[in-house]
Amino acid sequence: MAGRFPQRPTRTTVRGGQAGLPGAAGIPRQTAPARVRRWVPDGPLDLGLTLGPLRRGPADPTFRATADGSVWRACRTPAGPGTLRVRAYGGEVLGEAWGPGAEWLLERLPELLGAADDPGAFVPRHRVVALARHRRPGLRLTRTGLVLESLIPSVLEQKVTTDEAYRAWRLLVRRFGEPAPGPAGTGERPMFVMPAARTWALIPSWEWHRAGVDDKRASTILRAVRVAARLEQAAGMPADLARARLEVVPGIGPWTSAEVVQRSHGAADEVTVGDLHLPGIVGWALAGDRDADDAEMLRLLQPYTGQRHRAARLILLSGRTPARRKPKMPWVDIGAL
Repeated sequence: MAGRFPQRPTRTTVRGGQAGLPGAAGIPRQTAPARVRRWVPDGPLDLGLTLGPLRRGPADPTFRATADGSVWRACRTPAGPGTLRVRAYGGEVLGEAWGPGAEWLLERLPELLGAADDPGAFVPRHRVVALARHRRPGLRLTRTGLVLESLIPSVLEQKVTTDEAYRAWRLLVRRFGEPAPGPAGTGERPMFVMPAARTWALIPSWEWHRAGVDDKRASTILRAVRVAARLEQAAGMPADLARARLEVVPGIGPWTSAEVVQRSHGAADEVTVGDLHLPGIVGWALAGDRDADDAEMLRLLQPYTGQRHRAARLILLSGRTPARRKPKMPWVDIGAL
């Protein structure tokens, strides 16, 4: 019966895709920003593909892509909350920032847009990967330098549907976050900066329940924010050591740590294991095996050692995913129980 209906993207395919553009800009115009920086990338750059993995659903209150081609991010930096707007034109990137974290965001703008990434080190070994790379030359691996902003939504995504995880993130950030500095924090659809570690720790149990977050995931987040400073230090460590530090926290395993360092470090080789869909997608694209497990996926990706995450991203972008064989996992709203 699944073949009768159009296939909906899984959480895995969404992670490999790009940020879509709404019909209207959605950000009110205001006065000039407090900080501006111009940067020229050394090769093709697609903002949607590069920054798309930072978006947690189409209604993410911390991320917005507007119809004029701009990408907006509301972040909690070590210097405080900040809003960043990035747009590209004429081979140049313009970054505009507001708030206490503006200078921090602009200083790290090149790394955010993949300046530390080396796409030239990647050598395609399969036709589907080579074709995806040819069609998406602007793919760069982002490096945010922030751990907690990727860790908390990744924990919310553990073993639940995409809709449930995105809804929880949206509700909690809007309820306990703060309006984004600058024009993004005003208007009909204001953006928000995610809560500080202390605020996450003080969220009452019934608010987690109302957002549809079970005790296991909520407890993992509470344990993580208690050692937030130590976890943020992992941004300056090699990816493998950063993952080891993250996995010391009970409830954070290989799937979650990989999802974090892919964004915080721009880790080109940290492929996600333990995912429900990714092994089957990789197996189908490279070997016609939709029942591949993690071990088989890693075997197929072995020729890309050092670039396995990039190879997986390109496979997701290729669109070669097996057809659905069973209904989508049902979403049970525990907040209604």
